[in-house]
Amino acid sequence: MKVKRTKGVWKIKMGLGIVGLIELAKLKKNSKNTKRAQEKVLRSILTQSKDTVFGKEHNFEAILQAKNADELLKKYAENIKISQYEDFEPYIERHKNGEENVLFPGKPILYLTTSGTTNIPKWIPLTQNYYKDGISKLNQLWFYTALKYRPHVCDGKTLSIVGKAFEGAAPDGTPYGSISGLSQRDIPEFMKGIYSAPYEIFLITDYKARYYALMRMAIMQNITWIITANPSTLIEMQNNANEFYDEYVKDIENGTISDKVDISPEIREALLKTIQPDPERAAQLRALKEKYSTVLPKHYWENLQVISVWMCGNTNVYMQKVQNSFPKNTLFFEFSYFSSECRSGNVINPSKEIDTTLFCHKIYFEFIKDCDIDQVNPHVYQANEVEIGQRYYIFCTTPSGLYRYNMNDIVEVTGRYSDFPKIRFIQKGNGIISLTGEKLSERQFIDAVNFAEKEANVNLKFFVGFADVENSQYHFYYEFPQNIENPAETGKKITEMVDKKLEVFNREYQEKRGSNRLKSPQTHILQKEAFETFKARCIDLGYRDGQFKLNLLMQNEEKRTMFEELKI
Repeated sequence: MKVKRTKGVWKIKMGLGIVGLIELAKLKKNSKNTKRAQEKVLRSILTQSKDTVFGKEHNFEAILQAKNADELLKKYAENIKISQYEDFEPYIERHKNGEENVLFPGKPILYLTTSGTTNIPKWIPLTQNYYKDGISKLNQLWFYTALKYRPHVCDGKTLSIVGKAFEGAAPDGTPYGSISGLSQRDIPEFMKGIYSAPYEIFLITDYKARYYALMRMAIMQNITWIITANPSTLIEMQNNANEFYDEYVKDIENGTISDKVDISPEIREALLKTIQPDPERAAQLRALKEKYSTVLPKHYWENLQVISVWMCGNTNVYMQKVQNSFPKNTLFFEFSYFSSECRSGNVINPSKEIDTTLFCHKIYFEFIKDCDIDQVNPHVYQANEVEIGQRYYIFCTTPSGLYRYNMNDIVEVTGRYSDFPKIRFIQKGNGIISLTGEKLSERQFIDAVNFAEKEANVNLKFFVGFADVENSQYHFYYEFPQNIENPAETGKKITEMVDKKLEVFNREYQEKRGSNRLKSPQTHILQKEAFETFKARCIDLGYRDGQFKLNLLMQNEEKRTMFEELKI
């Protein structure tokens, strides 16, 4: 396609170069001594909140009297226990009802709502201090890093998929929403021209209509960067393109947005103001349809430079299914380890690694070995003490009122950036299931299915496993490609291979299966696009697509029932 460079791209590159280099210099300076950086950031957080309700209850003033790092960390651990969200919920409720100075000085600027362990979402407070000095600065370095390794990443437009910045308000009027939406809304003025669509597009309530609008707007442009945390979204985008390609072409030719999709008049009007008829691009897209049986992103976005997406943990399963759909030289840039609770750091060299450098000068981290997590008093490791190759549960203390917070994530320490640890997300802590003491991990299940796929010469479109406590067995659900003649029979063979491989991976599983305390796993065949249908239903129920995560091994009857309804 004819290359159209983003207007003012030189300003973007210059601006990102300046702010990025400043933050990189701070990282390099602080990363020379992890222990000193951690002491400094913990003292700063405790000093900030020593006069709050939580600070007074937990003796922050006394902790700060410590004369050195070792004494500080010892006093901190003695006064505050390792905590879950439920431990902070009563304090957060006080903030939500208008009380100030409870977990931190003043009130939050926003609550980040995210899935909890129950059916009630977590409300994670975000302070102005953390947003400005933590998250925004890390975002600047993140943008700079992409530009450093792909100098032309900003030459075209960026397709960024985010949640709504504001979705509602707490009882006291403080808004709640998504950090991705807030970050995009507050992007520096010099960068506002990089996006392929205006922010209003994310206000479209209908799931399929939103994806239609995103792709209709993006496919007419020279996209050089895609930003979406979850790789399942890439699958969703391509499915939408397969279904509506001809409709896109007509819209692009006429400068319209199809009436077949449900978009409110106000949002439709806002979008239409940003587009013009483009018969030339429509002709290019029609020519692609004539040339290829299935038109892929590598055909209509041939200048694509970077895709920023999660690639660690179970998201790698989806990555394997989409990588070949994009231009060969596209850089897949690991999104970095972060969540609503904590923006932990950045991948510093995306051309060579998917490991996140922890920003120990921004957040205070603690660790417990994954094998020790069930002990009564497990040893807690500091960031300067963790060992390369070991796996840990990670805990964080942030300027937004979370103290020794259990992220419920298992990470592996993979190296060091100067003296700061580098980590890789492995799986959620709850990704380990134990019906009869087998402690089967999600990773073991994924690896067993991948083995069975190769043995059976089948590339499953999707799979998921569920633990059935009542019957002491696992249920495995598979979606096959359309060219499989007998999916039921093939599915049974795959389950048999998975079962045998799990016995190799897990001695306890082997023992429980041998004694029949664990019954044979059951096979279920899913209909076409089962995962996409499931995800759409979850979005309709209130999940945010940018945050949507699905463990591939679960003990969750509600979700299993949803997949039962998607069986052939």
